[in-house]
Amino acid sequence: MGADTGILKDGMKIRAGVEAAGLTDIGCQRENNEDHFAFWEPDSESEFVEKGRLAVVADGMGGYEGGQVASGLAVNTVIDVYSKSSGSTPQAILLSALKAAHERIREEAAVTPNLYGMGTTCTAAVIVSRNLFFAHVGDSRLYLVRAGSLTQLSRDHSYVGRLVESGLISRDEAEFHPQRHILTAALGTVGELITDSPETPFPLEPGDTLILCTDGLWGQVRDEELARIAKNSSPAEICNELVKLARERGGPDNITLEVIRMGPPSET
Repeated sequence: MGADTGILKDGMKIRAGVEAAGLTDIGCQRENNEDHFAFWEPDSESEFVEKGRLAVVADGMGGYEGGQVASGLAVNTVIDVYSKSSGSTPQAILLSALKAAHERIREEAAVTPNLYGMGTTCTAAVIVSRNLFFAHVGDSRLYLVRAGSLTQLSRDHSYVGRLVESGLISRDEAEFHPQRHILTAALGTVGELITDSPETPFPLEPGDTLILCTDGLWGQVRDEELARIAKNSSPAEICNELVKLARERGGPDNITLEVIRMGPPSET
């Protein structure tokens, strides 16, 4: 299937308190994978108490090489800035990390002609204790599955997303709209950076499942299917089942997701 379960690569171990898994797949119609994802935890316990866990997903655009470069720069820059920053809230650091990634991509495109016009979506989520912080640009998504019910926490920065928010079309109609992949914001593009970021952290509960994913997944799998599979499966099984389902439906784009499930109250 051409998949990569990179979330625990290089022998990385995740502390108790969550189950986590991730998967990326080239899909059935693309020649290369322009998605990137990563999971990060600090080594020291004191830093872990302050910064928690970070998950990032990015979906690049801009030609054969540009999209892959842009999404990789985004993920690496977000992790680098978040891991090295201190003295501020996780939310503020995430926003700074996205801005840094935005500028880094623009700088790289400016000095490398064949990368001109590249950009990427980016969805970054941090869990500190049982509080969720996130920052987001583009149309990759952050979902919460709680008690079998799915909620999209991030806003789609897309033309069709605006139509839904204005009430001109329904969410169901948006799923099949021919212009649903036209972005209104992305890292690395010209103009002011638009981000989606809540003012206060979102409280998580035991058993909550978070799904970060690119449009190669949500464009092929309906909300009710996401909720059903997330409710009845482990994070690793969720990744495998959802990627398989997206591929069975044609897999027109790269497919990437990370799944994090909160553990019982006794775990930290």
